[in-house]
Amino acid sequence: MKLKDIIEEYISGDWGNEDFSPETPCAVYCVRGADIVPISNDQFNDIPLRYVSKRTKDNKTLRAGDLVIEKSGGSPVQSTGRITYISQELIDSKQSVVCSNFCTSIRIKDSWNSKFIYYYWQYIYNSGVFFNFEGKTSGLKNLQFDNAIASIDIPEYTLEQQTEIADILSKLESKMTVNREINRNLEAMARQLYDYWFVQFDFPDENGRPYKSSGGKMVWNEKLKRKIPEGWYAALMKDFLVIGNGKNHKDLETGIYPVYGSGGLMRYVNDFLFSGESVLLPRKGSLSNFMYVNEPFWTVDTMFYTKEKLKGAAKYIYYSMRYVDITRYDSGTGVPSMTSISYYAMPFVKPTNDIVKLFDEILSPWIAQIKRNEVQIKNLTKQRDKLLPMLMNGQVSVMPSEVNCDLYFAICHTFINFEYVILPLYTAEGFFKHSST
Repeated sequence: MKLKDIIEEYISGDWGNEDFSPETPCAVYCVRGADIVPISNDQFNDIPLRYVSKRTKDNKTLRAGDLVIEKSGGSPVQSTGRITYISQELIDSKQSVVCSNFCTSIRIKDSWNSKFIYYYWQYIYNSGVFFNFEGKTSGLKNLQFDNAIASIDIPEYTLEQQTEIADILSKLESKMTVNREINRNLEAMARQLYDYWFVQFDFPDENGRPYKSSGGKMVWNEKLKRKIPEGWYAALMKDFLVIGNGKNHKDLETGIYPVYGSGGLMRYVNDFLFSGESVLLPRKGSLSNFMYVNEPFWTVDTMFYTKEKLKGAAKYIYYSMRYVDITRYDSGTGVPSMTSISYYAMPFVKPTNDIVKLFDEILSPWIAQIKRNEVQIKNLTKQRDKLLPMLMNGQVSVMPSEVNCDLYFAICHTFINFEYVILPLYTAEGFFKHSST
């Protein structure tokens, strides 16, 4: 049996228009190749809104269980053919979803479990099969989709086997989904706390009440051209942090320490440049890609690292940078560029040390939990990727029920922790008094 034999319907893509028009009046969210990985990680926010004709919307709107496959893109080390599963959560979030014309969608026959097909496609994709079905047009790699699905075999699993395998892998991904959701909520809490305290100035006063809302004295600051709490003053980044330069990593061997550039994580090496809390500040390239780290790490020459002058300064500056228009300081003529001098000269409100310290104390367990969840996601991903081919080629049978039970209890435990962490946010009186979780 070939892959084409299990497909009930093909749904072509449509990019539509950026704006509403009489010809394209229907708003839809359009899944691109760039959205495949985020959607697989339950991240839907960046899927673009487009406008299509009523006929396109009627004929091409996707439903839960459909599969979207990237037809164009890839790289020398990554083939075309990446796949994502259209979940009910995505449909509930976006209502009307289509795929772009650089992708295609398929709907699976009722005798097959579409979630299983999603995993099976991942299995053959990871094996590099789709490199054999690629053409190139104007420098862009294109998946020879019809040839691929007509050539690639799929064993005739029973529907029960498909469902059991899909359920096992889904449980692993469910735990990862829970962790990602916890992390998104913890990050939202941190941003909200920063906003309350340092934008609205409703940090806790000596009585534990929100400062400005309770009548706390505000004074005009000439340097900042606005009112700030009494006892606070204008400062520069140099008053909070010491900036260090990244270094060449090419001579380092593979290891356990992350290497960061302005584009993000690059690799892992056997040595570190700095260990501890730090805000990473882009020097060239993606200037808005600020990062907070609290571990041994290495940065390359496109990314500055920093050392704290004040306890809690790293967290405070990291969240403050969201409010900085970095383009004002860009000194590059071609590639966006920053200098340490430009960073040092950035103005910030300087709270009292006790408030910065309290902010640090509250955020520290949240950030630690985020890191633990990220490590667990990484480990679960490894487990899933090892288990996937073993299940597909019959090296192992369906997991015993006790393993599934362990996963269930792990998920329940995470939900309990999630509730414990989140609840203080919704307790108005206790929120400002709460200093740890």
